[in-house]
Amino acid sequence: MKKTIVFILIVTLAICLFAGCGNNKTSGLSDSSSETRTITDSAGRTVEIPTTVEKIVALGNTPRMITYLGLANKVVGISGMASDQITPITAYAYANKELWAKVPLVGTDAAGATDYYPEQIIAVHPDVILCSYTKELGDDIQTKTGIPVVVVPMGTLFGKDYEDALRLLGDVCGVKDRAEGVISYINNCLKDFETRTSGIPDTDKSTVLGAAATFKGAHGIEGVYIKYAVFEAISANDVTKDISGEASVVVIDKEKVLGWNPQYIFLDSGGVNLVKTDYKKTPDFYAHLMAVVDGNLYQYPSSTSYYSNVEISIVNSYYVASILYPEQFEDIDFNDKANEIFKFFLGTDDYLCKLETAGAGYSTVSLGGD
Repeated sequence: MKKTIVFILIVTLAICLFAGCGNNKTSGLSDSSSETRTITDSAGRTVEIPTTVEKIVALGNTPRMITYLGLANKVVGISGMASDQITPITAYAYANKELWAKVPLVGTDAAGATDYYPEQIIAVHPDVILCSYTKELGDDIQTKTGIPVVVVPMGTLFGKDYEDALRLLGDVCGVKDRAEGVISYINNCLKDFETRTSGIPDTDKSTVLGAAATFKGAHGIEGVYIKYAVFEAISANDVTKDISGEASVVVIDKEKVLGWNPQYIFLDSGGVNLVKTDYKKTPDFYAHLMAVVDGNLYQYPSSTSYYSNVEISIVNSYYVASILYPEQFEDIDFNDKANEIFKFFLGTDDYLCKLETAGAGYSTVSLGGD
């Protein structure tokens, strides 16, 4: 009898080992992978994740980043805005509007208020949750869902922390080559700007202002960008450069704009109507602005919508540079270059047309028009 029991135990153990009973833990993971590995995220957290990631919940600024990485088809839950509120200004979301039409919203980051919904996240069975939140919030989400959370930097536009975020996401999701490709593309554009503008003396540069800035909603001429990354990239002669050493967006007394009296003013398209309304009320103010008198008032889409649009920011830089430095950029066909950039980041054709149709294209602005 004892020999029989021992034999049964040996057979059972052999079957268990053959079936993989000794595999790594899978608690909290979907069925898409039974193997795991350990990574350290940007918040210094040690996280056990599936070796192969097939299903993603993306929160904060990560939906944009994974779009750049070609991972939009792996999203099963997302934070953001309702699909009927998405415009081409939020480029990553608009480009994925049809693909994500039935993907549930499992969080929001509207107007700087971050929230997430644990029950909805659990219900979509992701392999991993990606977010650009704090360590504490990452821990909280993981505790409440039982699903591994990877924290990456929010990403400063054109900054190294953006590269860090892309590299970590590329590693976690198995697209390291694409991550390096995106980083190289951004840096090559920045290098192109530097090469074309570095030889221009400051004395030969026209003064410029970024106004009608978008932050927590639209603003008129009094909303201005300080150390604006779009202008910094092309070494523009920004009239706000002495206000602060830090990049920011602020509301100022519009009389200060008159004091600067820049030769060129670029407006976020979302604030153009506010500027036009103000013009009707105070035409004398605008009659003293050199940029208005000389016809050097322009619009472009906002660089910011649910955090920074990298692709729009690069296109904006090419647009501004082509106007400020026509000789140095004369070989660039702006429309072709813009659509090339949008195609690379968003995977969609003729995105420039989509912006123009929405009234957010690249053009001069006439304050006397409708």
